[in-house]
Amino acid sequence: MEHVKWHQLGLNELVETLDCSLENGLKPSTVAERLEKDGHNELTEGERISPIVLFLNQFKDFMVLILMGATLISGLLGEYLDAITIIAIIVINAVLGFMQEFRAERSLRALKELSAPSAKVLRAGQLTTVTAKELVAGDVVYLESGDRIPADIRFIEANSCYVEESALTGESVPVGKIAAVIDDAELPLGDQRNIGFMGTMLTRGTAKGIVVRTGMATEMGKIAGLIQETESMETPLQHRLEQLGKILIVVALGLTVMVVVAGILHGQPPYGMFLAGVSLAVAAIPEGLPAIVTIALALGVQRMIKRKAIVRKLPSVETLGCASVICSDKTGTLTQNKMTVTHVWLSGRQLEVSGEGYDPTGAIYENGKALDLKHDLPLKRLLQVSALCNNAQIAQVEVDEPKRRKSKEGLTEWILKGDPTEGALAVLAAKLGSSAKSLETLYTRVKEYPFDSERKRMSVLVSHQGGRLICTKGAPDLLMEHCAYVLWDGKVVPFTATLKRKCAEAGELMAQSALRVLGLAYRDLRGTDNYENEGDVENNLVFVGLTGMIDPPRREVKEAIATCRRAGIKTVMITGDHQLTAEAIAAQLGIMPRGGIAMSGKQLEAMEDEQLDRLVDQTYVYARVSPEHKLRIVKALQRKGHVVAMTGDGVNDAPAIKAADIGIAMGITGTDVTKEASALVLSDDNFSTIVAAIEEGRGIYENIRKFIRYLLASNVGEILVMFFAMMAGLPLPLVPIQILWVNLVTDGLPAMALGVDQAEKDLMQQKPRFAKESIFSRRLGWKIISRGVLIGICTLGAFWIALREGAGDANGLIHAQTVAFATLVMAQLIHVFDCRSSRSIFHRNPFQNKYLVLAVLSSLILMLGVVYIEALQPIFKTVPISLRDWCLVLVAAGIPTFVMGIGSVLGKPGKTNTNSKWPLGPQTAAR
Repeated sequence: MEHVKWHQLGLNELVETLDCSLENGLKPSTVAERLEKDGHNELTEGERISPIVLFLNQFKDFMVLILMGATLISGLLGEYLDAITIIAIIVINAVLGFMQEFRAERSLRALKELSAPSAKVLRAGQLTTVTAKELVAGDVVYLESGDRIPADIRFIEANSCYVEESALTGESVPVGKIAAVIDDAELPLGDQRNIGFMGTMLTRGTAKGIVVRTGMATEMGKIAGLIQETESMETPLQHRLEQLGKILIVVALGLTVMVVVAGILHGQPPYGMFLAGVSLAVAAIPEGLPAIVTIALALGVQRMIKRKAIVRKLPSVETLGCASVICSDKTGTLTQNKMTVTHVWLSGRQLEVSGEGYDPTGAIYENGKALDLKHDLPLKRLLQVSALCNNAQIAQVEVDEPKRRKSKEGLTEWILKGDPTEGALAVLAAKLGSSAKSLETLYTRVKEYPFDSERKRMSVLVSHQGGRLICTKGAPDLLMEHCAYVLWDGKVVPFTATLKRKCAEAGELMAQSALRVLGLAYRDLRGTDNYENEGDVENNLVFVGLTGMIDPPRREVKEAIATCRRAGIKTVMITGDHQLTAEAIAAQLGIMPRGGIAMSGKQLEAMEDEQLDRLVDQTYVYARVSPEHKLRIVKALQRKGHVVAMTGDGVNDAPAIKAADIGIAMGITGTDVTKEASALVLSDDNFSTIVAAIEEGRGIYENIRKFIRYLLASNVGEILVMFFAMMAGLPLPLVPIQILWVNLVTDGLPAMALGVDQAEKDLMQQKPRFAKESIFSRRLGWKIISRGVLIGICTLGAFWIALREGAGDANGLIHAQTVAFATLVMAQLIHVFDCRSSRSIFHRNPFQNKYLVLAVLSSLILMLGVVYIEALQPIFKTVPISLRDWCLVLVAAGIPTFVMGIGSVLGKPGKTNTNSKWPLGPQTAAR
């Protein structure tokens, strides 16, 4: 029965297909059989990986395996400090990776919490309460307001029944449910009004239904299956670091072998050359790289927390930096998820309403002038009807401590108790002092005629000193059919065809602006009028006016989207709401450019992947879509070469959020399922926070490139000074312990300081980089090699000069090696300031990064200690050097920076971002 269209079946067909009884329900024996066959009504998880296996998997990475080999070699050579350092780095990275993966796979457990714990069900003729997991297909379930639907059910009775489905379908308001057959084979979830879905909640009315799907066969179960099947994407950073590690291994081993062979051929002792070769190999592999990357990401995470973005997966921080598309849910993400009346029409007048959300602060304006109720009878009557024909309440409550820390709104907030549509009318009335509470002394409720999906109206009878009053609200077209009069310019006049046409046209204009339109009417009852049922009172009404409401955009979102556009990032709206509403919000926010496409779920369903791939770059709005559609859209964008950030708050967003390159969940309104599937959580539910996170992501990646540039250029210099010396038949310029010391101390501290360097000012004016670009792109490879060659030549030059001057001296070789050691360290410490800018060392204030200044001073002091402390000299094979030697050291160490600086000035490279002319399209377009 997997493919049965339950919304199309009549009552008799339902009973026959499910083999059940509406009068008595299922027999216990039948329940047992179906539980045995179909399993319990619960969401199952895929096969769990044990925590031990999950932890061991962290050691499979290629770079980690190489580092473990380096650890073994270092230990065998007696370099225990080096070995311990590398082991610590490996373990720290493994623990971090394990914690991230273990937390990420809790998505399904959070999803289970949305299932109803119990249900009222008819079994063997008796109404009983059972745990939701015991439900089977064919069970007859009874529901009332506040109940969570325990399985997918087909409604057979629905009495003023409204269901909150926004977490599943994206619908911004509760959906009215019906029991009638819907004869349309292909309906999106949001339009299946005779179906109730597991995990959604009744906000109003009562209902009875038959269970048609349970467990993993439900729509909620399908989402759980998608989360299981969806693989988390490898981040660009992970990909590039793995690529970098392989390159380094091949190059380092090749050069090391050449150095060892050349040294032996030139008469150097084999054991000494082997020791030097191993030291070079260990130095060439930057074992500190994973630790520095982790530290840079972790510090970036702390900065992002201050900017309201909570990172759940460290590598995702960097991924944000190359995001080229943000796919955003509408309800609650781009909008406030608070229905608000923004327009009022009465007596041919178009009025505008100010204020936000459920806060009753605001006013009603006509042509920019605030109106006063005392002198505006039609408006006063409209607000009275809004307040009296209403069951919603707005209340001011204290903000709890966690939320208070995240919010700037103060110690209290306004909340809604009841239906969002009625809440919007209650807030409208309260803005001018006509709240239900203020009218309690004047009016007493006598009777309510609840909203009915066939009548599409609700009425309330109230009494007052002058008599009785009926207040009615509903769909304008149907309401006007029951109105004989209209309140026009303060007078009750006959509702002529001309006036009805004017009202209808006003309603159509509001609807075209994506407003949800309600008509309001009233009638004074005479003492002889019957009021037993709605048919007696909902006639000869006086039409008052129209209200237009919408879930309005967040104030800050429009500017955030404009910033994204300047940064070359496309924003796409994906929503389960109606297309007209989605297009209107997209137009207000500047998402939809001229010539952009809006696509419905039906159109998407009819497309093959190839056709979707052709249109995905021109499409900016997807409306009335299902969770499967969202997943298809994300994957289509990824096939086109985009790096996709997916935002959302509902359960229906979770699969696409997990599949995206970076999933972003709302922290306040988001469900636990969505948060657990995400890599980033916005603690303030603010779309503009994504822009701040992208800026941090870009800055972190550039910092990673900075310390890779520094580390590799330094390592290249170390290898080449040895290589050139061996090829020239010179003695070893550096002994193994000096190579390892430079690698651990001189390289490590400044590299870490580069990881927290400030971003350059024009970072968000650049287009996103290619997701698959090499870590060495944008001239970085050339900078590393050229600087490494210069460092190697200058260090060897200083060594050769010192060696010639000390010829015949017993300590001549050690003295020359000390000069070479000091030159190499100083060249690297000067070079680190060069790495802060893509232009030259003169482009940025060298003292701006105080951590870098302290790191360089620390490395300098440690180097001086190795040279001048007598206890350390035998260990590191050094001798004190003179002031004249220091002049040689500083000149030789400064030459690489001078040469590169002159080259940058003459070359005038400007910005090195080759992506600066990208169109606002896929990343592959520029290739």
